[in-house]
Amino acid sequence: MKKKFNAVIVLLLTTGLYGPVVAEENTAAVTLDEIVVTATKTEESVRNVANSVILKDSLDIDESPAISVGELLANAPGIDWRTYGNYGGASQEIHIRGMGGKGTQVFFNGLNINSPSLGVADVGRLPLNSIDRVEVVKGSGSLLYGTGAMGGTVNIITKSPEREQIDLRIKAGFGEQYSYELAAENGMFFTENFGYYLTATNRETDGFRDNSDLDHNDVSIKLLYDNPELFEISLFTAYIDRDYGSPGVKPPAETQTYFLNGRAMYNSDSASLVNEGSDEDWHNILEFTASPLETLKLSMRTDYSDIENYFYDYPVGYTGSKTWVTNEATGFEGFTEWEPMTDFTLLIGGQYRDYDYENKQKSLDNFGNTVPGTDSKINEGVFTKSGYVEAQYRPHKYIKLQAGIRHEHHSTFGYEDLPHFGLVLNPFDTTVIKASHGKHFRAPHLNDLYWPDTGYTIGNTNLDPETGWHSDITLEQALCQNKIMVTASYFKVDIDDKIDWAEDPSMPDILGWGFYYRPTNLYSFESEGMELGVTITPTAASLLHFSYTYTDAEEEKTEGIWRDATNIPKNTFKTEVGYNWDFGLFAKIVARYVDERPAHYTSTTDTRPDYIMDSYWTTDIKITQNFMENWLFSLNANNIFDKGYETYTMNYFDITSFTSSIEGYPGSGRSVFASLAYEF
Repeated sequence: MKKKFNAVIVLLLTTGLYGPVVAEENTAAVTLDEIVVTATKTEESVRNVANSVILKDSLDIDESPAISVGELLANAPGIDWRTYGNYGGASQEIHIRGMGGKGTQVFFNGLNINSPSLGVADVGRLPLNSIDRVEVVKGSGSLLYGTGAMGGTVNIITKSPEREQIDLRIKAGFGEQYSYELAAENGMFFTENFGYYLTATNRETDGFRDNSDLDHNDVSIKLLYDNPELFEISLFTAYIDRDYGSPGVKPPAETQTYFLNGRAMYNSDSASLVNEGSDEDWHNILEFTASPLETLKLSMRTDYSDIENYFYDYPVGYTGSKTWVTNEATGFEGFTEWEPMTDFTLLIGGQYRDYDYENKQKSLDNFGNTVPGTDSKINEGVFTKSGYVEAQYRPHKYIKLQAGIRHEHHSTFGYEDLPHFGLVLNPFDTTVIKASHGKHFRAPHLNDLYWPDTGYTIGNTNLDPETGWHSDITLEQALCQNKIMVTASYFKVDIDDKIDWAEDPSMPDILGWGFYYRPTNLYSFESEGMELGVTITPTAASLLHFSYTYTDAEEEKTEGIWRDATNIPKNTFKTEVGYNWDFGLFAKIVARYVDERPAHYTSTTDTRPDYIMDSYWTTDIKITQNFMENWLFSLNANNIFDKGYETYTMNYFDITSFTSSIEGYPGSGRSVFASLAYEF
């Protein structure tokens, strides 16, 4: 597999020689007139969208020290980036306003990439070099996007060819933990209307602790036919292949290395030295748009995804397993935007999605060998079909009204009607006041329902869907000729029957050393808070940005007993300072703060946690230098003060002492990565 991808990269490296393009100069912050497509499925300026919006373009990505989409968005107003320990193959999730990763729908060029079985999108799989922009729309997105769009939507839009411009970029880098990356991209129009954009990446790392290695390869191509007088049609295909170790939590410091049949199983650094996984994803999207009339726009999209995961799980003392999970998702969506009269727009659409799920397992004995006759196989499938309509009306230049409803049919859980209402006030050219209120709905995912009994985890077919409402009000203010942008929001979210995977004290595991992890419906969940973002660009070469979020999230796991929700910080903060010198040097420093978080309660009736993850700061820096017109040197230093922190917790069992304890997934320490790119 690796040879195949290296060959693709070599092909890209040798694809023609073209004239130089000078690197872009640092630009000002996003203005109220910036265009976004995710909020309404059609192009709309930020000032006309009833939801709070976060935009990151390719320049933001290039200048950021972030090494993943999640880290790029981390601690922006209302955004919480989560990983299971920051090791190479760790799942990375985006949480919005206290909602879990299953409450955030993530789209890749409009394709929903949330795993049908897990319900979450692992944004760590997506290569930054292929991304042109990221749009985050906070607030209930269920009207336009259906089940799961409870906290908001994230649309990751890849690069496209541009007329009369040839893009070619070649990048190589090396860093600590024996990390390296090779990446290349090439895009152009080779006829008047037909173009392509091709990207490829190969990266590897040993990781920051034992059994945290990653081998990642990806390639994508976007084919585009664009005839402005007739229609536009695009075909996007992406392939992602990863192999990784899975170290689990960090055991207590006094833990001794445990050997079984001469094989080291765990040590004081990693709860597992043998667990490993692999992913193989195919994503395909065919999209057609046309405007037969000046007042009418038609869009159609069909897509197919094949997502395969293999995991070798050998917990010492428990029955282990090999698990193969395959998710196939097929979808079709069509919608029309019609403007029958001035300042009135009607969006009408329909969507169908079909999911096929297969889970195959083989049990392992205490020596890690497959147990004959223990094969199990589960095949399940669900579909959703829906229709939606949304009307937008501006009776006066100072006010815009929005209302719509979605009727969704889930093959397992029946029908749900999802209304949404929005209001936009523009009292001044530099002031926007927004309000939105919408119902949301999330059906249990396939793993929630059908995960087989492994001896310590099991699904629950008696789950009910989550339902609730998401409301917010936002002020966006531009000052000093757009040199200062201020955004302030208040939000409130409530959920009934929230689904939560946790230990079930009523179900001892197969050996009686702990409890089953299984999903159950909580009684209620509420999240309320405030967001503040300030961006200052005193000159075209300088940037200062501050973000703050306060989130008060509570859960009612047992009727009448409320407590702080697990893993959700009350306070998060982010500051960015960047400057671009005339001689091509650019530097940006990003500091992020995450407050302490309750991580574990002894029982469902406890109101005080028995484990709290400490608060922490991390500081990252990126320095880039342009030289000889086409060359760019970059130096990334992440967590430069080497701060220790935890991201999640899990029960850990030490077989040598027959003791169990709650331990954390550690965040990565300081790492430095240098790269050299050639652009023209």
